[in-house]
Amino acid sequence: MRKTWLIFSQAVTVALAVLFVVATLKPEWLQRGAPGGANSIVSIATAPSTPSTVPSGAASAVASYAAAARRAAPAVVSITASKAPPRGPRNEDPLFEFFFGRRGQFPQNEPQIGLGSAVIVSPQGYLLTNNHVVDGADDIEVLLVDGRQARAKVVGTDPESDVAVLKIELDRLPAVTFGDADNVQVGDVVLAIGNPFGIGQTVTSGIVSALGRDTLRINTFENFIQTDAAINPGNSGGALVDTNGNLLGINTAIYSRSGGSLGIGFAIPVSIARQVMESLIKDGVVTRGFLGVEQRELTPEIAETLNLPIKRGVLITGVQQSGPASEGGIRPGDVVTRIADTPVTNSAQLLNAVAALKPQQVAAVGVQRGDQALELKVRIGQRPKRFVRQE
Repeated sequence: MRKTWLIFSQAVTVALAVLFVVATLKPEWLQRGAPGGANSIVSIATAPSTPSTVPSGAASAVASYAAAARRAAPAVVSITASKAPPRGPRNEDPLFEFFFGRRGQFPQNEPQIGLGSAVIVSPQGYLLTNNHVVDGADDIEVLLVDGRQARAKVVGTDPESDVAVLKIELDRLPAVTFGDADNVQVGDVVLAIGNPFGIGQTVTSGIVSALGRDTLRINTFENFIQTDAAINPGNSGGALVDTNGNLLGINTAIYSRSGGSLGIGFAIPVSIARQVMESLIKDGVVTRGFLGVEQRELTPEIAETLNLPIKRGVLITGVQQSGPASEGGIRPGDVVTRIADTPVTNSAQLLNAVAALKPQQVAAVGVQRGDQALELKVRIGQRPKRFVRQE
């Protein structure tokens, strides 16, 4: 018995010694067969990821957005917009040419070139972009991802929303699918596709950082989607898409002190861009409602001074003579709280709510006049072209 115990203890001692040596010199040998060990970690890290998409707004640890990029990217094109140089009386002056060189030798005599992006939204060749990308351009060249080129004509522009519609004549055009911008939520993953700095099509990713940005004073009508997906010069007019590759917005502007992306970019929601596009294609102009007032936000201090029972709304400071508001009974000092079925708490909301109405439509306008809450019937007018910061 004693001999057996001695053999057993010696065997255990040798086994522990071998285990110690292996653990010190070759620890991976011990992990090779263990569940969740080195082999399984390596297999996960090196396993090819399967491209997948998720519904916009859904939380998912998706491995790749390649499918969304493949779906949307062919419909995003690069734009080169050129404008002829201004001609002056000295352009034909031989003496000026003798001292300063031949015409066309200096930048002031060269065409002005602008780079941007656009999105093909129909197989018939209609494109959405920003007005500032093509504003004043004499020639617009479009380059598709597949290498094809075409000259675009301007169907119509709307400077107040910074939307422009172009058309090209090519066959077999890829068209983006419209997404649902009205149901986008802060935190949704988005991709920005465009042509930054003219280097070629680029896809960046981020999230929706904020919604309804309307105090930037970039456009007359503002309701921007804010994103931290990198947007740089040249991305203007490009696509903001969801993780299924559906179009959510037209990339328009960035907040930057250096000219590059600081993670604060803005896109026009596709719901607005689409409405403008359809009006431009159908009528050549965008028709908007008009109230004819000057306004400012109602602050708690003003509400207290005027002894008002409400704290939020839009204070009317002026009314256009014989305008829709005047004819409908709105007076200076009234506080507008509602346009039709839309509550308004600031000037931008009032502007957008009125603009969405059709001219000659009779709308109920909720007004607080002193301690009285009134509902006035106002026949909406037609907004004059480029009417500045009033409705």
